[in-house]
Amino acid sequence: MNEYLWDGSGQPDPEIQHLENLLATYRSRRPAPVWPEPASALAWFRLPSRWSPLAPVSALAALAVASLMIIRQPALPPSGPSWQVSRVKGSPILGAAALRGTGLLTVGEPLATDSQSQATLNIASVGELRVEPDTRLHVIQSSTTRQYLALDRGTIHAMIWAAPGRFVVQTPSATAVDLGCAYTLRVNPDGAGLIEVTFGWVGFRHGGRESFIPEGALCATRPHIGPGTPYAEDAPPRLRDALAAFDFGNPGLQAGQLRVILAAARRSDALTLWHLLSRTGGAERTAVYDRLAAYLPPPAGVTREGILAGDARMRDLWWNSLGYGNMSWWRIWERNWENPGR
Repeated sequence: MNEYLWDGSGQPDPEIQHLENLLATYRSRRPAPVWPEPASALAWFRLPSRWSPLAPVSALAALAVASLMIIRQPALPPSGPSWQVSRVKGSPILGAAALRGTGLLTVGEPLATDSQSQATLNIASVGELRVEPDTRLHVIQSSTTRQYLALDRGTIHAMIWAAPGRFVVQTPSATAVDLGCAYTLRVNPDGAGLIEVTFGWVGFRHGGRESFIPEGALCATRPHIGPGTPYAEDAPPRLRDALAAFDFGNPGLQAGQLRVILAAARRSDALTLWHLLSRTGGAERTAVYDRLAAYLPPPAGVTREGILAGDARMRDLWWNSLGYGNMSWWRIWERNWENPGR
């Protein structure tokens, strides 16, 4: 048996080597996420603390092979699947009745947990959610091509292995679409939210305002405003506070908050600076450009004049040099998920 795919030994297969070369650009340099100790129903949360150092690119090749296996699974029923709900503790309410063991969550039916209860949701070909206490959600659409859920309040932990764009969560202030990821999404009773991505990346959108959150980053959102500016999990508190005020505070004070953000930004905050290019204009955009260019010079095809003029294509090209993957993935998938009725 050829062991190259698993530990790098043996004779490499030419097709696997070709796939490795194609995927090398998108290789993650972060360790795999470490999840909190789960309930017994969530054994898949027990992930290794790091990838094997022997063959990281081969691991990506294995992931691609696994993805092909998922894609080749038999199609789901035309009527759409239901989420299997399992009680973890307490008495979650499925529909109008307390859940004692397992049940099915169908379109329009709510699932609610109180302060003492917890549950999990699972569809084999899509992913699994852990539903924390004091949470309420319901399914908007469940079809062979899309799972569209609404998180009204509370906290979910999602691990999604479906094709990108297939799993969408609507909150009172923004909509999250996954591109193959693991994340935690919290919604307060007032509709304000926070997403933290621990693997892959997520698109967050409300109206024409959009944010892209890669692993290791967070993004807040507010009703009637939408997603704020993403920031790294280790961003300085000064930068975080200034971002919150810039995104959701008094518009008349934004210029001062931006100066604080630019002064506090590090090279590792290029994600934040990139987003600020589309949230500023005039002299403020010039200041953001200069700060980002000092840390990460614009790649070929990106000019100062184009960025200052708001050229979206150039911004996307600059994103591609940040190391988070190719923005064209998002542009393809965002065309297909915005309408939940499709």
